[in-house]
Amino acid sequence: MRLLSFSSIALLQLSFITALHGTKWTYAGPEGQDHWDENYPYCGGAFQSPINIKSELMRFDPTLRPINVRNYNLSPNEQLTFGNNGHSVQLSLPSKMYISGLPHYYSAAQLHFHWGSSSKPMGSEHLVNNKQYAAEMHIVHYNSDKYPNISMAVDKSDGLAVLGVLIEVGEFNPAFEQFLKFLNGIKYRDQKVQVPGFNIRSLLPTQLNEYYRYDGSLTTPPCYPSVLWTVFRNPVTLSHEQYMALATTLFSSHAQDSVSVILNSNYRKPQPMDSRIVLVSFKEGKGLHSTPTVTSPMRRKQIVQQLLVGDLADLADEWLHQLLPGGSQKFHHGWKKDDIHDTAVRSKQHMLNWSPVKKSHNVPYAGKLGLAKEAMCYVCIEEKVLARLIQSHAETRLVQTLKDTVYPQLCLRSYLESKSDLSLLMVRHILKGRPPTDEANELDLSLRKALKTQKQKAFGTAKERKNSFFGPAVGPKRPHSWVLPMEWED
Repeated sequence: MRLLSFSSIALLQLSFITALHGTKWTYAGPEGQDHWDENYPYCGGAFQSPINIKSELMRFDPTLRPINVRNYNLSPNEQLTFGNNGHSVQLSLPSKMYISGLPHYYSAAQLHFHWGSSSKPMGSEHLVNNKQYAAEMHIVHYNSDKYPNISMAVDKSDGLAVLGVLIEVGEFNPAFEQFLKFLNGIKYRDQKVQVPGFNIRSLLPTQLNEYYRYDGSLTTPPCYPSVLWTVFRNPVTLSHEQYMALATTLFSSHAQDSVSVILNSNYRKPQPMDSRIVLVSFKEGKGLHSTPTVTSPMRRKQIVQQLLVGDLADLADEWLHQLLPGGSQKFHHGWKKDDIHDTAVRSKQHMLNWSPVKKSHNVPYAGKLGLAKEAMCYVCIEEKVLARLIQSHAETRLVQTLKDTVYPQLCLRSYLESKSDLSLLMVRHILKGRPPTDEANELDLSLRKALKTQKQKAFGTAKERKNSFFGPAVGPKRPHSWVLPMEWED
């Protein structure tokens, strides 16, 4: 027994040593995006990016204000580092650049691109109603209200805010030429040049008041679900010559490598929505003409409270049919106002006193997550995960542990902030916090049946089931690497 414990700990230490050096990944092939979750478990989890932004997922939110970018006009005397990291081209940005109007102060860190190939100019990561654009630019910011740098913020649920700009081939863009003209100096991996500062605002669309907003993740390993995404509705253009320079000049290999590998088609395919919705700042399109379609955070808290303290018999008899597949919107609005008010009054203090440390029953998503502005710390969660792994000697159960520990918190937090829908699986997790009774067991059985029906309709093959709500159905084939923050792009 002692020897087994030592072996497990040694394997964990080896995983961390591997993380220090990073694990190789690509967009295609044996180390491509279909295999990322084997070394980066978050890549197979919930709330991943990019997504296909479809009209039926959009909800108009009148509280969304135009994006305000500050200190984006940089002096030519300010030198920016422009480099090829083997996965993209990246331009460093000074932290004095920031976004205002978000829940926190987000300072800029860098911008980078994703694009297609010379023969297929379709390389944007986000799609809009199945349309893929030629390329996409991401301007990455970190929450400088709470974290001293981007390395500390990257794995926190409120750590990053990314501006996404869709790019199509059209007119020549003089703003992009400010750094594209230096591409020949960074043809190979790890090459860098210095670029004079310029007005970064000129890279963005003219209108910053129309955009899509949702909770998501880094689009490259380690895929932390830590990004508040803002994808602008209106694209910008590059000329054909500018796009071809981006798609044909660069290599993902080093200059000294015997074989040169072209750097193109560096985009991740769309990820499952995981019950999320997309908030939009404009009234247009399906479901966006009438009154706001987003349930308020207070109403959502009341629904969670009702699940925690309500009459289970009533839940089973009157409301469970509204939880069946396709009925999520009915579920949101099908609660009786008087029932919600009564149970909310009874449970207000109970909600405020939630604490996963004090409570012995299984409510991993409780605690401060009931307060929408609070965020969880992935470092703390990681420590809990490792402790459980050491105790159970189950190195290969890392993904399952992450599912049990992290994803319910993400889903509830996003639901309470009106950025997702309440799924059947989430309802079941909430109800686990209640004492075991015959009624509770009966309701749980009904929910399991509904979930089984939902999965059968939603996922037809084993490969599709792999990307279900809580990620891969099986554990990894080899030990995972927890990658340090500097190994990512997004």
